[in-house]
Amino acid sequence: MGATKVVTDATFASDVLKSGKPVLVDFWAEWCVPCKKVDPLLAEIANEMGDQVEIVKVNIEENPEIAMKYGVMTVPTLTIFKDGEPFNSVTGAKPKSFLVNFIETAL
Repeated sequence: MGATKVVTDATFASDVLKSGKPVLVDFWAEWCVPCKKVDPLLAEIANEMGDQVEIVKVNIEENPEIAMKYGVMTVPTLTIFKDGEPFNSVTGAKPKSFLVNFIETAL
């Protein structure tokens, strides 16, 4: 428990939509500098809040189907899924305190 998990087009339904707890999906790309800034923050939050929320990463270049389905046009896009549905979404790099509050809205 605690680490971020890589999710693909093939595993998205089972890992995100069927999860028993809220899931924060980090839609990212290898070339995205703000994505690299958010990554260690999400790892910290996963360690601190892993019992309440799953934090997963979707590389939009390797998994375009999911990115297209949910209208991801900018990376990073952070979307919280709750009960199999998108609950809230934000784009761009944000400070840790913002991310924690953002996740807490879904708990």
